[in-house]
Amino acid sequence: MCDGIAEEVNGIPLGDQRLNQRSRKILESLAANPEASVNAACQGWSETLAAYRFFDNASVTPEQILQPHREATQRRLREHAVVLLVRDTTELDFTKHPPKDAGRLNQPNRFGLYEHVQLAVTPDKLCLGVVGAEFLDRAPETLGKSAERAALPIEQKESFRWLEGYRSACALARESPATQIISIADREADIYDIFVDAQRQPGVRAEFLIRAKLDRCTPEHDFAAGPAVFCKVRDEVSQSPLRATRTIELSQTPKRAARQARLEIRAIAVRVKPPHERSRLPSVASNVVLVEEVGGPGDGTDVSWLLITSLPIETLDQILLVIDYYVARWTVEIDFRTLKTGCRVEDIQLETNRRLKNCLAFYQIIAWRVLHLTYLNRTCPALPCTAVFDESEWKSVWRVVAKQPLPKKPPLLSAFLQLVTELGGYNNRATEAPPGPQPLWIGLRRMTDFATAWLAFGPQT
Repeated sequence: MCDGIAEEVNGIPLGDQRLNQRSRKILESLAANPEASVNAACQGWSETLAAYRFFDNASVTPEQILQPHREATQRRLREHAVVLLVRDTTELDFTKHPPKDAGRLNQPNRFGLYEHVQLAVTPDKLCLGVVGAEFLDRAPETLGKSAERAALPIEQKESFRWLEGYRSACALARESPATQIISIADREADIYDIFVDAQRQPGVRAEFLIRAKLDRCTPEHDFAAGPAVFCKVRDEVSQSPLRATRTIELSQTPKRAARQARLEIRAIAVRVKPPHERSRLPSVASNVVLVEEVGGPGDGTDVSWLLITSLPIETLDQILLVIDYYVARWTVEIDFRTLKTGCRVEDIQLETNRRLKNCLAFYQIIAWRVLHLTYLNRTCPALPCTAVFDESEWKSVWRVVAKQPLPKKPPLLSAFLQLVTELGGYNNRATEAPPGPQPLWIGLRRMTDFATAWLAFGPQT
């Protein structure tokens, strides 16, 4: 795995062959033990010092570190007819040990960064890679002034990153015309400027699918409520004919118990008028899908999604496809959990933001790799394990876990990853869901130790 992951920085544009080689070494070391500190992951003080100097090098940026991985991701996505670009922002809290130039989070006494990530994911949730990552923080004097910024041009607001992300998705769509690109985001991306921008995009563009945060107005007046009152989009779709019902399984989260949810689905096409502070912008045509839980617990966890999209909704199959695509958005949440829990990035202790951001770029590739293998196991179980793993890795794990003579042919990926996840605590019972990232990242760490011992003391020696 570690040999394979180093390929993600092939061709890194640092302008110095020694720095290029160092990037490979750092990525391999951190990937071999993602839960460890930088010091523990590196072999000895000289290697640790070299990593610190690399992170601090003025010629190195997170964008450069991620550039070859992004290019490799683009090559992978061109192999698929449809690719979802799922976007979200996560909070990285370094309050306990902040860099000396750390910015603030949402309070003056909380230090850290926000990371805005854009992942390329197939409709069946196979993560192809990171196509964008941006770090931002806040100065203390800007906190608590969001109302004052409401009327500012979008380019002067933090939310501009969502518009930039959609534009980058359109650029990717033009560079990969045989692949349909769909930009997907949650409520924070409900920004009117995105809908206008999508309407103005020339030629090939990315489609969009965004969960609404605001209940926007249509240009039609609601005369029953008053001459100056406009009809609401949610009311319009709520009063439209029922298109389908569906029962889904909701998994357990910190906020809810696992349960079955019965959903009612409606969909219409509407025209939406601009908000008051954006009145200079034109109205836009949008397709809207409403998904509401019937008979839910009423504890704040009931499913209620108002989805705004440029995708077609004429047929029931098209409507259900919109919902399936939105559900795939959860992949980015799993990526954040892998980054924080599997790679423990909030435990990193580096002196400056420059060092921290460069280090985080490597961990973003590592988190992607774990996520990629998790879903590759579900989508392509019949691959030979040698498509991903080295001989020393699968053979050493086979002997330790299966406790059998080596097979004449390498095992399938599904059979091998079953052994790896057992190393990570997965019980492989018939009633259990497929293994997630956590048993995989623990098992991969142990696998690396076994492979090292195999190379040093195995049969070939």
